Amino acid sequence: MSSSPNNKISAAGFNWKVTLCEPDIGTEEIEAVTEVLKRRWLTAGGVTARFEKQFAERLNVKNAIAVSNCSAALLLANQALGIGRGDEVICPSLTFAASANASIFAGASVVFADIRSEHDLTVDPSDIESKITEKTKAITVVHYAGFSCMMDEITEIAERHGLHIIEDCAHAPLMSHVFKDGKVMSLGSIGEAGCFSFYGNKNITTGEGGMVTANDDAIAEKIRLLRSHGMSANSFDKIKGHAFKYDITSPGFNFRFDDLRASIGIVQLDKLEKSNAVRKKVAGIYLEYFDNSPVSIPFRNRYETGQGLHIFPVLLPRRCDRNSVMMKLKESGIQSSIHYSPIHLFSYYRENFGCKKGSLPVTERVSERILTLPLHSRMSGDNAAFVAENLLKVIA
Repeated sequence: MSSSPNNKISAAGFNWKVTLCEPDIGTEEIEAVTEVLKRRWLTAGGVTARFEKQFAERLNVKNAIAVSNCSAALLLANQALGIGRGDEVICPSLTFAASANASIFAGASVVFADIRSEHDLTVDPSDIESKITEKTKAITVVHYAGFSCMMDEITEIAERHGLHIIEDCAHAPLMSHVFKDGKVMSLGSIGEAGCFSFYGNKNITTGEGGMVTANDDAIAEKIRLLRSHGMSANSFDKIKGHAFKYDITSPGFNFRFDDLRASIGIVQLDKLEKSNAVRKKVAGIYLEYFDNSPVSIPFRNRYETGQGLHIFPVLLPRRCDRNSVMMKLKESGIQSSIHYSPIHLFSYYRENFGCKKGSLPVTERVSERILTLPLHSRMSGDNAAFVAENLLKVIA
């Protein structure tokens, strides 16, 4: 067995030898924040505008609007698309609850769709279409682990039924989808709105934060108004002398971003391709170790495309005690997690939306076996080997 990594990191009161995720923060981020502090304008201003511009350019999308977090991004996308009371939004269950909760807070009901298979954990287009009713207003797709959904089929379904598409891209900054006709589009530029997360465990992190992308200028303008109380002018406009008064054109929220986080985001965006290259090498080591092993790898044939670089999910053998596996990994200093427990089986959704066990059979089967292994840009090859060898030893 490979020698265990020497670096121990304290997280949640435990000294991990290999953490599940770890932000790549260096002197560049510290210097960028210091420059903002020196300028003494900390809230949304010129640095935020620059981050939005650079993000939009990298995705080849017309508009990028920075917001307080991805949950806010999802809610604003729903509201800007006119989703509300009496509407239904179709959403996968194998995702974080925010994907569904945003539509619920907008006033709509959520209808959950199954995933494709244990080899592809993205939402199943055929199940989406089977769930469409006269009340359906939109489809929320989740590019799970950074792998694009079947957007050829999903966009065709949406066009045929006159539905909006909201892309949850929390796992997928700078990832893309290659359509059957050869056209390549960045994830977040395909639907009417793309929603990104900059939470501490994401490939781009600002601690907290999010972004909404949109090619439709009218939708983007609605989102800009909604993120800041529906105000026609913001504080930075006033400090620059571009406005002295403002109007309230609609009710809104305080979902604003700030220049401190934007300065970190700019650096993180510049580092992303290099960081993803490290993640790809780590994933490659896992693939080698788990080849012809009892561990099943979803999306196995898609890692070479450069997708799937946010988390590394595996499926444990059937009848394997996952809790015991996770505990033994912990005893070896390896942090692991589960992405995700199905939303439709949580009590709120069972009690309020009539969700039942057995309604999404593929999601439920996969969720019982799924385990997330460490994957981040601060991992070494030895780290990856240590994780893989320990997992194989535990389940042997």
